[in-house]
Amino acid sequence: MSYAGDEVTVLRKKMTGGQARQASTVNKARAQGDTVETSTKFNASSNSASGGGLNAAKLDRETEELKHKTVERNVSKLIQQGRAALGLNQKELAMKIGCKPQVINEYEQGKGIPDNAILSKIQRIIKIKLTGKNIGEPLNKPTGGGGAKKKK
Repeated sequence: MSYAGDEVTVLRKKMTGGQARQASTVNKARAQGDTVETSTKFNASSNSASGGGLNAAKLDRETEELKHKTVERNVSKLIQQGRAALGLNQKELAMKIGCKPQVINEYEQGKGIPDNAILSKIQRIIKIKLTGKNIGEPLNKPTGGGGAKKKK
């Protein structure tokens, strides 16, 4: 402590949040007559979401089995056949399209969740249509009228 006239300055370290919440610190502050504010967060000790009972009942009444949509079996067979025709293994195909080999494995087993971006990359490599109406047909380069016009 240092005295400067009538002022008293107390120098000490500032308490961290954990130290301020300790029972001994709170009791010491109360004994000194300091104000101690205690508050709890709303629903802090509860382990359930609000309205959880309603959602649980709704789930119990649900009769439809909810699952993620997976790659169709015919698409997974086409991926296997197209990859084998090019002489690629799953790892090589995955490297060409920029994904993990596990993704190719899941698609070929019919367990993968369909992603049009991945399917379109695979179909460009194996040159077999995997999305849209004509699944299984050879993938042709699109012929568009975007080229330069001939002058007469």
